[in-house]
Amino acid sequence: MQVKKSNVNLDTALIILDKSIPLFARSGFAGVSIRDIAKIVGISGAALYHHYPDKQSLYIAAMKHSFADMASSIQSILEKKSTPEERLEYFVTSFTKQIGNNPNFRALLQRELLDGDEERLKLLADIVFKEPFKAIKKLAQDMDLDCDAHLLAISIAGLILFHFETESIRRHLSGGLKKHNDPKIIAKHVIKLLTGMIGK
Repeated sequence: MQVKKSNVNLDTALIILDKSIPLFARSGFAGVSIRDIAKIVGISGAALYHHYPDKQSLYIAAMKHSFADMASSIQSILEKKSTPEERLEYFVTSFTKQIGNNPNFRALLQRELLDGDEERLKLLADIVFKEPFKAIKKLAQDMDLDCDAHLLAISIAGLILFHFETESIRRHLSGGLKKHNDPKIIAKHVIKLLTGMIGK
């Protein structure tokens, strides 16, 4: 009987995360209340607090949940026994596809960077991004280029993210084509840029 109760609680906790992610993505941390989330989930505020002690705990859990599949995939790909060039290609292809298919995560990340709340950013860095970033940084080190591995890791992820973040304005710039929003096209472009660096 106790196991069944635990499963129900787990299911409710996941439902809360799934329902809160699009709300936070659309309105940001400050724009969403516990009451808003409880209402859309169909539970009371008190019941929601049973799963998450405060809004910030829920928000960090929602970010982590939104990024979980990507984080797992990143580490799995980057731990493969293969050359740095092969791991780079696998990573860029997979990460670009996942970022392209997860507009809520992109919106959450952009909002956090714009809000600039130091406490939340530190929590996100420690709880959500720390391990995947270490894996990307290790790849950057293995590429053996004459540059800082931390900055290179940021640049690799940034090359991918920026293409999606700027989509709304890119389409109005000279030469902008619909195909430029295709994750496969973006991935090929980024791989070409980065492997060109390796070849020099």
